[in-house]
Formats: sequence, structure tokens, C-alpha cells
Amino acid sequence: MSEITHRYIETNGIRMHLAEAGSGPLVLLLHGFPELWYSWRHQLLALAAAGYHAVAPDVRGYGDTEAPPRVESYTLLNLTADIVGILDALGEQQAVLVGNDWGANIVWWSARLFPERFRAVVVLNIPYEVQPPASSQMLKQWSGQAFNFALYFQQPGVAEKELEVDARRTLRLFFYALSGDAPADLVPYLFTRKPANAGALDGMPEPQRLPTWLSEADLEYNTQIFTRTGFRGALSKYRARDLDWEELSGLTKMSVQQPVLFIGGERDSTMRFARLEATKALPNLHKVVMLPGCGHWAQQERPAEVNAELLAFLRQEVEH
Repeated sequence: MSEITHRYIETNGIRMHLAEAGSGPLVLLLHGFPELWYSWRHQLLALAAAGYHAVAPDVRGYGDTEAPPRVESYTLLNLTADIVGILDALGEQQAVLVGNDWGANIVWWSARLFPERFRAVVVLNIPYEVQPPASSQMLKQWSGQAFNFALYFQQPGVAEKELEVDARRTLRLFFYALSGDAPADLVPYLFTRKPANAGALDGMPEPQRLPTWLSEADLEYNTQIFTRTGFRGALSKYRARDLDWEELSGLTKMSVQQPVLFIGGERDSTMRFARLEATKALPNLHKVVMLPGCGHWAQQERPAEVNAELLAFLRQEVEH
């Protein structure tokens, strides 16, 4: 029986923490906000048991990985170079990429920028877009008088002041509010009707109890890490989006040619408003899976279903 082990590597000028299990073809698992490698705890062991080398880093700015001070360090060009550096540090030529939330953005662009290094991709909840993530100016135009999380996160210090008062409460509210366990009308309110001058946590209800997929021990692990690190590194990716727009807008002719598995939660905040046309137009789309009643944290909320789809895809696309 495999167990999860930990080590550090040097990649793209930073020291990165990896959690890993198993041996065999390499599968990299990239988390989003506000998560850690720990969000892939169920997938690491399932992949290892199936004969894969599963690796989940704390991505740049999170957990036990370095968090450089300059926002310029958090562009997608740097984040994708970090991932290529993992392969180099592990002595691997290729890997399969899996990502959720911001990790999905890193997956999409890694596959486009380094097609020779990534043989297949699995993306949760963030559909493929030809253009890079929207600039802050575009977000302002789209949001109008409604609150926008990405815009609120732009000004250094503002979100940190709110989120770091009580990291446990911040994580508890985020994990519950964006999950499939929250009231059905909560996501539309948070993303389209919440006042523009609100805080990130305003309008997020306290759950009467934690969702069944999130134990007190799970919440405690995340709380200890974010209490120690704060949220600055995690928020810095949002603050680099205007740089991403400048740097990547000229690279949009590079498409994803690899085999793609897309998994979405029907109650996910992104899936409520996103369009799937560009994803469905990809030349090697394997399958689009929608998980009924699932929210934004698909790999944690529905580990059995996600693992089954992931392993079936890998068996078809990756030769042992």
C-alpha cells in the first residue's frame, strides 16, 4: 500500500514542496484557490494504487512552496515554467496534467506552451478559452455594480486584512459556499447580485455542520498552513492577470492538441456562467463529464467519481 511522502525540489528559481505517492507514469495534480496539495489527497493514493507516480505540489505562493514578494513572479509564464521544472527535477520527459480552479489555468497554458512535455490533460471546472484570463479592465466592464472576487483581490493588503483575521473561518466559508452542499441560490448571489463594495466573505453563510467531504481534521490541516503563510502568495496570481493578458494575448494561435478529459460540477460557480463551446471544439476531446449536485471542489466533493473518470482516461491515453 502506497503512502504519501514529501520532498522539496528546485524549479524555476524557487523551492517547491511536493507530495507524492506511487511509481510509474507521472501524473501532476495542480490545486487552486484557496487550496493546497492536500486537496488531491484522495487522488494521490488512488493513482498510486493504479500504477502511477502521482505528484501534487503546493503551487508557487502556497503552503511550503516559496512565495516570492513581487507580483510579476506569479504570471502564467512563470507558473507554467514551474511545472516544467518539476519534470526536469524528477528526470521525466513527459507527464499528464490534472488541475482545478487556478490549477486548471496552469494546465491549459502548460499544455499550449510546452506540448512536447505534457501528453494529456484533465481539467476540472475551468473550461478552455482561447484568450488568457480576462484583464482587470474587462472584469470591471463585465461586473458593473456587482461584487467580483478577482477585482477585490487586486489591491495588495485589502483581501489579506479580511481573510487573515480568522483563517479557519475564511476556509470554512469558502469551502462551504462554493460547494454543492450550499443553498442553490447562493452562487448566483455571490457572483451576480452581491454589492460591489462588499468583502469577500460577506454573504457567505456559516454552515450548521461541515460538509461530509470536509472533516474537522481536513479543515485543521488547511487552517494551520494558511495561518502560518497568510494569503498574500495565494492572491498574487490574481494580481498578475493584467500581465498575463499582455504576455499571452499574442500566443492564442497555440491550441491544446493533447487528449483532454473535462470534469465539471453542475453546481460549480464557474460552470454556472461559463461556456463549453471552445472546450468541445478541441481536436482531441475525450469526454465532458458533469457531476450532478457537485460544486467547485470536485476532487474533494466527489473523489470516487473523479478517480473513476481519471483512471479510465489514463488507461486509454497513457501506456504503462
